[in-house]
Amino acid sequence: MDLKLEVIVLPVSDTDRAKAFYEDLGWRLDLDTGPSDDFRGVHFTPPGSGCSIMFGEGMTAAAPGSVQGLYLIVSDIEAAQRELRERGIDVSDVFHDAGGVLFHGHEGGDVTHRLPGQERLAGRHPQGTSYSSFATFADPDGNGWVLQEITERFPGR
Repeated sequence: MDLKLEVIVLPVSDTDRAKAFYEDLGWRLDLDTGPSDDFRGVHFTPPGSGCSIMFGEGMTAAAPGSVQGLYLIVSDIEAAQRELRERGIDVSDVFHDAGGVLFHGHEGGDVTHRLPGQERLAGRHPQGTSYSSFATFADPDGNGWVLQEITERFPGR
């Protein structure tokens, strides 16, 4: 059986503000519809992604900004960071983990997606190891995104 992750629902406080942010990211607007005043769905897809995001009125009861650790995989972390900054997005400096840990998340809101003692060091991983270089940013509500550089994928099971 194929199971494909297609859409992640993001909790936002202001649909139009969130829409403008994701447009500024350069993501494709797939849908903006509202059959009533109580429901509006806005759907965006990142370039090259098979998974999309959706937000709007009546979409979720989750608190705005409560989604953290959404990973966007890039082949060149510095180029991705530069492009986001050129688009006016407040993205962190590139970093890597002192211990070489492969999972490193966003520190937004009340959620920290990293292990105790995990130390972030400035710049790309010194050996350019795949899965080991990161940058982070958040949408206007604080939903947290992580850019992770993957140049060579680990073999699947």
